[in-house]
Amino acid sequence: RRVHGSASRRKNRRRHFQADSGTKRKIMSAPLSKDLRQRYNVRSMPVRKDDEVQVIRGSHKGQGKVVAVYRLKYCLHIERVTREKANGTTVHVPVHPSNVVINKLKLDTDRKAILERKKAGREARLQKDKYTEESAAANAEPMQQ
Repeated sequence: RRVHGSASRRKNRRRHFQADSGTKRKIMSAPLSKDLRQRYNVRSMPVRKDDEVQVIRGSHKGQGKVVAVYRLKYCLHIERVTREKANGTTVHVPVHPSNVVINKLKLDTDRKAILERKKAGREARLQKDKYTEESAAANAEPMQQ
């Protein structure tokens, strides 16, 4: 029995493409760079405008600032990732968030709160999983009786 939703391809595609903006924001998350991961103890964050990212996949590898988060098309527009059209105008090449790594976060009060909440949850999970000497002694006492 599936607890979280359907296994149906049709239903999953429908939910993906008809998702509301908040759900799309979460889907459009990208991993943090190694130093940011160490600093904040958080693995990934939703991408936002003015974050500095590094494109790690595809023909447009390099660094740049996020100019726009295009939620309708599930893509990012990045500062120096452009191409020239036949008529001479330059346009941004869309990049999927799974192909980037966040190098620098644009921090405001909301984002700091999100980082703190994620960090606290991660630390609580780690503490819950730890098996200490006290808990080992407590578990051994009922067995001895």
